[in-house]
Amino acid sequence: MLSTDSVTLSFDTWLETLRDVCGSFDSTPLSRLNFQGNVTTRSAGGIDIAGIQTNAERIVHHRSARIADDSDCFLIVQKHGSATLIQNGETITMRPGEMTLMDSAVASQIYPHGFMEHDSLHLPRVEVMRRFGQPHVPFMKVATDSASGQIFQMIVSRLLNDPLTAMEEEEYSGISDSLIALLPGIHRHQATANPHPDDANGTLYRCVQQYIDHHLHEVDMTPETLASKFHISVRQLYRLFEQHEESICRYVQRKRLERCAESLVSPLQASQTITRIAFQWGFTDSAHFSRAFKRLFSQSPREYRRQYLLDAS
Repeated sequence: MLSTDSVTLSFDTWLETLRDVCGSFDSTPLSRLNFQGNVTTRSAGGIDIAGIQTNAERIVHHRSARIADDSDCFLIVQKHGSATLIQNGETITMRPGEMTLMDSAVASQIYPHGFMEHDSLHLPRVEVMRRFGQPHVPFMKVATDSASGQIFQMIVSRLLNDPLTAMEEEEYSGISDSLIALLPGIHRHQATANPHPDDANGTLYRCVQQYIDHHLHEVDMTPETLASKFHISVRQLYRLFEQHEESICRYVQRKRLERCAESLVSPLQASQTITRIAFQWGFTDSAHFSRAFKRLFSQSPREYRRQYLLDAS
């Protein structure tokens, strides 16, 4: 839920504000009617900070044609709720208090797990690259299991949680350089201590499942379109499901059949034909649908509906 002192924007206004503040973004709401979201801006120690609140289904950052949109890196600090971040085919799950560095020049996606809130600190990308000594910025969770990580967290918490006085603003004017200077050491420590801190494949698998479950009605949802949505190859998508002893195509078909079964016995769908219900859930061939339905439920769709009505009476 939004806090009592927060303003809820319409989805379109929220997205327009997000683009104005953070650059080239798109988003998909779970429901425009029940959308909750806000975008705030402030500055602390010379660092621009965007406060993002939303219950959108997903947020997508595109590589912008405008150089100005790629001038900053995003240091994301999760405040409430949780979310999954995806960039360069890697996945990070964010929980309250955790921090992640993202490159604004690389496409990325954020999947909120319900309502969530985070702060995005904008750090100059050129300086971050200079400190890392490489032409790209690593996508990394900023862990606090080292001295550098703990100092980093302490500075960020001070910036976010307590307004700085005018004197402190002057003292903190170079704090961006200090934060950036700590990042390479934190990155090296994490790579050495724990190269796989997240259950990345498990998290990505759940994100793909969630996306499929919300888009079963889309006829053009294919392995190719799914892989494109998550910025992975089709082969990676197949492997992802194989690792969980599942097939991407079987999963989509089973979920569609389950939704069809629910619709067949729903009083709200009693006047709908079996073919229409099948087409509502992404099937395009009624004969193929009937065969697949019987394989899963050991009854034809017509028998399944008739049996339910008999049992109900």
